[in-house]
Amino acid sequence: MNELMPPNRPLVWTTLRPVNSDCDKLRRALAKLSEDDKGFRVDDEDAEGQIVIRAMSKLHLDLVCERLVREHDIYVESGRPKIIYLETSRETSAAERTFISQSGGRGHYAHVVIRVGPNPNKGYKFVDETPKGAIPHKYLSPVDKGIQYALKAGVVAGYETTDIKVTLCDGSYHEADSDEAAFESAGFMAMKEAVSQANPVLLEPVMFVEVVCPEELSGSVMSDLSLRRARIEGMENRAERQVIQAVVPLAEMIGYATHLRSMTQGRASYSARFANYEQAPGPPQMGDDRIGVTANKPWKPKPKRGAEAVEPPWEDS
Repeated sequence: MNELMPPNRPLVWTTLRPVNSDCDKLRRALAKLSEDDKGFRVDDEDAEGQIVIRAMSKLHLDLVCERLVREHDIYVESGRPKIIYLETSRETSAAERTFISQSGGRGHYAHVVIRVGPNPNKGYKFVDETPKGAIPHKYLSPVDKGIQYALKAGVVAGYETTDIKVTLCDGSYHEADSDEAAFESAGFMAMKEAVSQANPVLLEPVMFVEVVCPEELSGSVMSDLSLRRARIEGMENRAERQVIQAVVPLAEMIGYATHLRSMTQGRASYSARFANYEQAPGPPQMGDDRIGVTANKPWKPKPKRGAEAVEPPWEDS
């Protein structure tokens, strides 16, 4: 096969602009499609008349567009697929933040101390180690929520942070002025500070790739893979053909099927499957049109339950 095999999570995103309908009709159609295809996700907010959709591969994105035409008579203009990067931290750090605000004659107060560290391949974990009575139990969930809001934003390039353990070590509250929104904000601010000091790095998805080609073309194929930052994992003969196995960043595989076909006059094919996320050599170059942070824009928390007057600690973009 010449297309990427689906992984177990969205790895690419793109924008869909409706041609013969509007975003509301397109969003309803996508909701229908998602009932029997849980592999793609749709962002909550529209982006300048476009809808952001995340999927498992370019082939998956193409399939969604085809089903929109076939099943709902909706034609769309699709942007080029872009990679979904992640972030994580390699070291341990701590942060202490106090949220204080005065609005409408009422004060808002929250104080938290957190410690963050790596949690390899185990996602996000929140642990409460506060001394008894330091922070009432009803405020632990808001702190956790604020921390997770901060994880959505990242600190390297605006991508979601993963594989990190957060320990709530200490804090304080005010009997009259503390509320859930204040503790959400304190958790948000502390997390942003702590992650920025914990050696944050960018993670990119990598694929396990097998290229099958005539033996006389194997040298050219391997050279081309090396230019794509591939790690050659092995080679073997199979039915008088050469099979090259490699691990390649997904960012380097966009458009590879067409390139391989052209380079080998159609005498080679490849298959690929998701391997894992690995540390990228550096932040993505914003001039690279395969990359964009639109689909990973920070998720800004909203005031909850009567605390709308609390001034948010994040900046509007």
